Amino acid sequence: MNRIPFNMMKDIIERAFIRAGLDHDKAAVCARIHTESSCDGIYSHGLNRVARFIDYLQRGWVNPQAQPVAIKQLGAINQYDGQRGVGITNALFAVEQAAHLARKNGVGIVTLRNTTHWMRGGTYGWQAVDQGLAAICWTNTESCMPAWGGMNPRLGNNPFVMAIPGAQPLVLDMAMSQYSYGQLQVTRLKGEQMPFPAGYDQQGNITLEPGPVEASMRIMPAGYWKGSSMAIVLDAMAAMLSAGLTTGEIDRVEQGSGTGASQVFMLFDPQQLGGADFTQRLTEDVERYVTTSKPAEGVERVFYPGEQQLLRRRQNRELGIPVDDDIWTQVVALAGD
Repeated sequence: MNRIPFNMMKDIIERAFIRAGLDHDKAAVCARIHTESSCDGIYSHGLNRVARFIDYLQRGWVNPQAQPVAIKQLGAINQYDGQRGVGITNALFAVEQAAHLARKNGVGIVTLRNTTHWMRGGTYGWQAVDQGLAAICWTNTESCMPAWGGMNPRLGNNPFVMAIPGAQPLVLDMAMSQYSYGQLQVTRLKGEQMPFPAGYDQQGNITLEPGPVEASMRIMPAGYWKGSSMAIVLDAMAAMLSAGLTTGEIDRVEQGSGTGASQVFMLFDPQQLGGADFTQRLTEDVERYVTTSKPAEGVERVFYPGEQQLLRRRQNRELGIPVDDDIWTQVVALAGD
């Protein structure tokens, strides 16, 4: 496995996106987000998603020219239709609109319907905390996980993000499945097993092996029945707030992962609540209290949400971003190099 400098990766991805039909501005933004995701160690939604996104563009499942259109503006909550535009730029737009509302009202809520895959959900948490704002964001998806007690997919893994600003922000980015399919892919490509049960194989056996779970599409809900229930209500709430599609309706779109999704972006201005200094002390106290836990057997130390991404970001900026050689070769070819 080689390491690629950040700017080289970003430039190659940008050229690939331009060749696929994105204008220069959108290509630059999307290339930056994909590269930042890989730089933070979320390889599954960074470099590894480039070829799939280009495939969706070429199939016409993503409209590269589309921009979000306002549907309703109701004080602190605004609804937009994403017009099946680029999921990353749609979501970045939604966060900026929610940030404007939050600075005005203390809270800002923007919902998106009819959008496409937003790639790494944590991107939008980091976008908020970089502006000193807190965030709760989530998206629904197509069915990729059985409901608890079921065999066939009926739930999205519906990524959920919470972010609290500070010198070292708290940023949670989690799917409602124990592992996302992207994490399964990354582990399979390394020839490794998952550290905890990932799901069921096609014979109904719980397994640590990622490949059989990818084949069966029986990924394990996080917290078993709890993750299953959370996925259901996140789906329903996203569709209700955006007047958009539920997972069952997205399934009928049949245009790849996330196409037609409903998304929610809730931002809060700490300056108008307890104040920026209070929030700073709060995050520091929480992080200190958690990370000074006595480590369990076989554990070196305890981390707070987002800490390991920051550590990988610093390391990968210095040493280069690790890549799977086959995936890197594919993206370089898509860039025309």
